[in-house]
Amino acid sequence: MGSPAPLRLHVGPLVLDGGLATELEAHGATIQGDPLWSSRLLLTDPQAVSEAHFRFLLAGADIITTATYQASVAGFTEQLNVSAERARELLGAGVQLARDAVDRFASDARSTGRRRPLVAASVGPFGAFLQDGSEYCGAYAQQMSVEELKVFHRPQIDVLAAAGADLVALETIPSIKEAAALLELLREFNTRAWLSFSCKDGRSLCDGSSFREAVQLALTSSQLLAVGVNCCSPALVEPLLDSVGSLRNPDRGWVVYPNSGEAWDSERGWRTPEKRSSSIAELGHIWVKQGASLIGGCCRVGPAHIAELRQQITSSSATAETM
Repeated sequence: MGSPAPLRLHVGPLVLDGGLATELEAHGATIQGDPLWSSRLLLTDPQAVSEAHFRFLLAGADIITTATYQASVAGFTEQLNVSAERARELLGAGVQLARDAVDRFASDARSTGRRRPLVAASVGPFGAFLQDGSEYCGAYAQQMSVEELKVFHRPQIDVLAAAGADLVALETIPSIKEAAALLELLREFNTRAWLSFSCKDGRSLCDGSSFREAVQLALTSSQLLAVGVNCCSPALVEPLLDSVGSLRNPDRGWVVYPNSGEAWDSERGWRTPEKRSSSIAELGHIWVKQGASLIGGCCRVGPAHIAELRQQITSSSATAETM
């Protein structure tokens, strides 16, 4: 297919939303332990998804991400006992719900002075489909070929790219092999994307690969608007961006949306670390100086955190303009 139409991200940084599942749970949804995560609500409670999107928009998000991270044609047919056609409809509904929320926000008086938000269609790693937390180690990729990974991801990207999203978010990718598969697959579709990795420390992906090497690979794709990291501790973002500082490209930005800094324990749930992590709002100005053009939050980051981030970024931008 031909090159996708240009999608110009305004002079940034742009603010992303936070943890959609976190916000849904805060309003009564039961998500932990569900093999479909928040994507089940595309069938059972689409209104809850729409309202969660809208709350993030009111908080200041310039881009909202669809409830399709843990969604796949294979997962829906297996877990919901629906046809492949119905599974594809549900995936597309994830984009439509986000677009409807943007339309609603654009007509709301509280949107005055704001640019029209964008919709990013979430594509999670194969590990999310496995439902065993392996998106945080990436070990499955060692037993799979690039072609096998492409076969799994193709139906999701096919539907999401055609459903009208502004771009695709390839997120929480723990393996350089899976990143290579996604970048190859992306060339089959007329869409822009960002690619964000799952990292275990300040220099490495969860599978042990070099973050710098992974970013170098990602920057070979003309379809990527940004590359970066998500769902790590906020404390890891600065060293990760430092490790790739010399690769900074004026045509690409870094995308960063860490979690709250809490750790997940399969037996005890979310655990607050002994030493408090700085928040995304407190660290955002550092990431901007490092070249981040898309900044938001992941797990355990709600609309209040995004509102604080928005305020800090707006204040920092205003200060810079007066200097």
